[in-house]
Amino acid sequence: MSVFLGIPQALPTKGVPDQGPLVDRFGRVATDLRISITDKCNLRCTYCMPAEGMDWLSKSSLMTTEEIVRLTRIAAEEFGVKELRLTGGEPLIRPDLEEIVAAVTKALPDFPVSMTTNGIGLAQRAEGLVAAGMTRVNVSLDTLCAETYKQLARRNKLSDALAGVAAAQEAGLSPVKLNAVLMRGVNDREAPELLRWALVHDCSLRFIEQMPLDADHGWTRTNMVTAAEIREHLSEHFDLSADLDPRNGAPAEKMLVRERGGTEVLGTVGIIASVTEPFCADCTRTRITAEGRVRSCLFSHHETDLMQLLRSDATDQDIAQRWRAAMWVKPRAHGMDHTGLDSEDYVQPDRSMSAIGG
Repeated sequence: MSVFLGIPQALPTKGVPDQGPLVDRFGRVATDLRISITDKCNLRCTYCMPAEGMDWLSKSSLMTTEEIVRLTRIAAEEFGVKELRLTGGEPLIRPDLEEIVAAVTKALPDFPVSMTTNGIGLAQRAEGLVAAGMTRVNVSLDTLCAETYKQLARRNKLSDALAGVAAAQEAGLSPVKLNAVLMRGVNDREAPELLRWALVHDCSLRFIEQMPLDADHGWTRTNMVTAAEIREHLSEHFDLSADLDPRNGAPAEKMLVRERGGTEVLGTVGIIASVTEPFCADCTRTRITAEGRVRSCLFSHHETDLMQLLRSDATDQDIAQRWRAAMWVKPRAHGMDHTGLDSEDYVQPDRSMSAIGG
């Protein structure tokens, strides 16, 4: 059973493949699995969550380690999914995170398992996560200024985040990817400084346009910092040129970075322009929320429950087929039949990024 705006809906059967990969009506194939393991977070970032936090899911409604492993195994064996990214909320909130990683890698040896995190607490757990089998981390880092970090995250935790980046590198979770969201009037002029720091510290930086997925529903098109503006700010300090490596469905447009007038490539920088330069036609992701629901599109109003099957006597094939049906009806773009997060007919989902799982 699926849910649309809180109302149960029957899933389609006509046209849905009964074997093979996760495909949709537009020919896209999902090979990148993202599973949220909690909706809780220890920060209150303004572009994600209200200052007072949210109504958290109960522990009993979250997927267990065994359920996460089962879904990952089905994705790999039935659909040919190639990697798992653990998300939240903040994955490090889960005390059994290492157990989850170890169980996945035991069931699927050599299967890449990564994590998106704010880095708070990573310094104490990076070695254990590597020992469990984690291969890579993405760390959110929007600024290098402690006061600005406190303003954005509503917590004074910049030093903890930086310590987490350093510990991840020391433990071998390299290259560490950094995700930065620029907010107008707050940190929008810090792009060159962030890139310089990332290059010096051998991190791979990606700027992400602010998306209308904030819990306060305060996003506006005119107030967001666009990909074009980010490139303009960076070009004041660096020469950027296209990275000719194929994107292969990756959301970030990568560019080679050189000093102004220089010839040596210092590294790369990526920009994820979900709003102004959408890439929906090449999307390869399938998402599972922390309570075990398929969310075929980040901006969808439609979720399909797998938890009921996981906690019944349903077979792997039963779960796989419901998952296929959920992905078959994936929207063309941005939760609609066309791109346009800034269009008049776009309606922001009720659930924020923290509840969805990035």
